[in-house]
Amino acid sequence: MIERISNKAELRAAVAAARKEGKRVGFVPTMGALHEGHLSLVRAACARTDLVVASIFVNPTQFSPGEDFEAYPRPIEADLSALSAEGVEVAFTPTPATMYAPDTQVTVDPGPLAARWEGALRAGHFAGVATVVAKLFSIVRPDLAFFGEKDYQQLKIIERLVLDLDLGVGIVACPTVRERDGLALSSRNAYLSAQERQTAIAVPEALEAAARAVAWGELDVPAIEAAMRDAFQVRVAASDVAVSLDYAAVIDPATLEPLERVAGTARAIVAAHVGTTHLIDNCPLAPPAA
Repeated sequence: MIERISNKAELRAAVAAARKEGKRVGFVPTMGALHEGHLSLVRAACARTDLVVASIFVNPTQFSPGEDFEAYPRPIEADLSALSAEGVEVAFTPTPATMYAPDTQVTVDPGPLAARWEGALRAGHFAGVATVVAKLFSIVRPDLAFFGEKDYQQLKIIERLVLDLDLGVGIVACPTVRERDGLALSSRNAYLSAQERQTAIAVPEALEAAARAVAWGELDVPAIEAAMRDAFQVRVAASDVAVSLDYAAVIDPATLEPLERVAGTARAIVAAHVGTTHLIDNCPLAPPAA
């Protein structure tokens, strides 16, 4: 039976009691509206740790002005039931007032990894992410924390956060979970109409074009990115849905900087607005073995 805790002191006490018993603590931070992607993180945590804490907190500080904070889905009872069924023992469900005092002054600067891509599109987003993750790590003090590769830029920022602030948390990156047609699972997929959902396949199709080009020996990044844009437009051209491609790029997987040529491992990243819904996705790229 899952224990729901909304108080920071109570959560710290529960984790401390588990540690006294020699248990390793795993942590899965979420904003709720759980899907199979989240649950894959939970399963990874359950397999590698003894006590799994999952947080459900729609963090207001990572929403830019005009974004969907108020409309973001909050099916808390369904989420708690799903976590319980997977073996999560503790759900941390704080309110914004619990997490942020009215006179809060200190935030975390996420550094240069946050300057491009989603950071350029969503002002203040990664500062909000870095700050809330640092706070959650301080409250939970997990041994391991589990994050999905779908939010690749976020993953890299959190890895850097832990390294630079000596937080002592092991970050476990888990593979992206996809629908059968390739669309990455996301809580925001629920916003898509039926027609928008079909058009959204343009995002993973752009990634497939990048992977295919590299597999065929194309290592010139401008050519790979052109193939990504072309594949995206093929799907979009057959739809009446309003779509805008925010970026389709090939980047260094560590620095997130743009590349000119794929000389080793790389990452293809795509972001688009399908209707009013912002979707992101990525995949690894590696040149064929000689």
